[in-house]
Amino acid sequence: MGSLTDDIRAAAARVAREARSVRIADARIESYARELPPEAPPTPDLPDADDETRAAFSLQLNAINFGSGWFPTLNKPPGLSGFRTIERGLRTRGPWTAKQLRALTREDVARTFGQDPEHELMGLFALHLNALGTKIDGSFQAFAAAHDGVEHLATTLAQWETWRDVSPYPSGDVPLFKRAQIAAADLALAGLIAPTGLERLTLFADNLVPHVLRLDGVLEFDDDLRARIDAGALLAHGSPEEVEIRATALHAVELLVHAHPRATTASALDWVLWTRGGEPRYKAHPRHRSRTTAY
Repeated sequence: MGSLTDDIRAAAARVAREARSVRIADARIESYARELPPEAPPTPDLPDADDETRAAFSLQLNAINFGSGWFPTLNKPPGLSGFRTIERGLRTRGPWTAKQLRALTREDVARTFGQDPEHELMGLFALHLNALGTKIDGSFQAFAAAHDGVEHLATTLAQWETWRDVSPYPSGDVPLFKRAQIAAADLALAGLIAPTGLERLTLFADNLVPHVLRLDGVLEFDDDLRARIDAGALLAHGSPEEVEIRATALHAVELLVHAHPRATTASALDWVLWTRGGEPRYKAHPRHRSRTTAY
């Protein structure tokens, strides 16, 4: 076994080679890479807060940076996506202390995010925030700063059960670790940990970047899969098709990084593509949905 990101890249490349429902349009890679800016948009942060509050906000937001399969069922303010709704709720309230996290109830969570406490996602958010509180010994900033760079922190988070993101596939398990990687990246981009190893991170594999790559002609889905997504059918998390979407998108971004005319990274292109996904053209078409805590 290699490092966390070595293992992710190797597994994604394997799935891309073997995939039956998702393909990379190889002829599109070079021209598409030239279209993408190399710089990443800014990361979510609380710029006017002290470093402890900023670190707590980043880790707590990414502890619950999942639920896209439930987002259509959330109460969302006009113009806000599911993620932005959750982000705004935490930003407005401010992060909890580690002690408060350990005692948090689903009612507390629902009140913070303006949701029905009986909603399944509120229970999952409470579970993940409780678990984060048990892992932090007082200071979120000290926890983050104790790590020797970005991949080290991502590797620690990946070992926690509530941050696990490994899917089955016929040829072997596929680690993707979207939330562990994005949490480490956010802390580095906010200047709260050393950026050492930031370039080692991969795509933060979710359901929006593959959607953008599909509509932009970089990924091709077979007819049956495309029809199911367009009809709004949920894909089972860990099903071959769902794993292929995430892993093949991750490998496609690796190809885009290598083809890019300027130096860039997978995490930078992730932000570019994820931000692009908020444009009307992409929001007008259904993307795949899966009810999972991975993304």
